Amino acid sequence: MTEPYLHYDVTGTGPLLLLIPGGAGHPMGLGPVTEALAGRFTVVTYDPLGLAHGRLGLPVEDQRPEDWSDGARRVLDATLPDGGSAYVHGISAGGVAALDLLARHPARLLHVVAHEPPCVSVLPDGARQRAGFVEVCDVYRDRGLAAAGARMTALLEERAAGELPEGQPLSREEELASPMAVSLAHVLRTFTAYVPEPTPSGPRLTLTAGTDSRGQLLYRTAELLAKDLHGDFVEFPGGHLGAAQHPVAYAEQLTRTLRGADVPG
Repeated sequence: MTEPYLHYDVTGTGPLLLLIPGGAGHPMGLGPVTEALAGRFTVVTYDPLGLAHGRLGLPVEDQRPEDWSDGARRVLDATLPDGGSAYVHGISAGGVAALDLLARHPARLLHVVAHEPPCVSVLPDGARQRAGFVEVCDVYRDRGLAAAGARMTALLEERAAGELPEGQPLSREEELASPMAVSLAHVLRTFTAYVPEPTPSGPRLTLTAGTDSRGQLLYRTAELLAKDLHGDFVEFPGGHLGAAQHPVAYAEQLTRTLRGADVPG
């Protein structure tokens, strides 16, 4: 069986850093942070669905974290020199894939940093929070992107959603043309159900959350994951989208964290 084609970009020089974007894996908005990192690392940006490589608008199947992590492993095999190891940074859904990569393919990893992965099932109220993400997907199907976005924001901020914007379901063509819609239709439901397993030893793990996310759902998820998976916890600039909001400061913090210079204790 022929393995699917891999989509990724390489920029910069230095130790290899695999970057796994969130959402549907489209690296939109990550150009500035990639540029800021490229002076320190060889940044390999993985595009799991090829949405930034000519596949936006083409049919997409429901995604699983292991699909992305298997692809990430093959990207590392294609880009690392013989005997080499890599840093990995995953954001949101990309953080879920990074955790699965660590659990299933740890051999060539140095340090995995996962930013606000939505693995909410690990929380004491995980069943309720997981149901909230399922509701977001249902709202998207019934009322479109604006209503789903409002419900998602309320869920992440752990507050009542209030009245949602009016809207209509997207056509299949409209859905496939929007990375956000692809994420809501084919990624969010399965990735938020993922429960990572602790590994007894292996590469270093750090969970991160944005300073602007304090008191919110994915901040406490990252804190608990760090404890359960025997990793470190570090705050990053901005919120869930800190890499796009504060790219230079985010890149500085990521560099310090990967090199072990900004970990408590």
